[in-house]
Amino acid sequence: MSAAELQERPDVEIDLVEQWRIESLSRAGYDLESATVLAASHEVDLHFAIRLLESGCPVDLALQILL
Repeated sequence: MSAAELQERPDVEIDLVEQWRIESLSRAGYDLESATVLAASHEVDLHFAIRLLESGCPVDLALQILL
C-alpha cells in the first residue's frame, strides 16, 4: 500500500462509519437531514440518540437535546 493510499484510508473509514450512523438513525425514525447532521457530529452518542426516539421523544426535541 502506498503512502497516498494510507493517507486516504482514514477518510474512507470515516465516511463508512458516518454512512452506517445515518442508516441507523434513519431506521430509528430520524429524517434524512437530521440523521446526516447527527451522524457527522461524532460527539453525539448514537445509542442515546436512538433511545430518545424509542422512548417517545419527538425528533425536534431530541435534536435540541443532542446538539
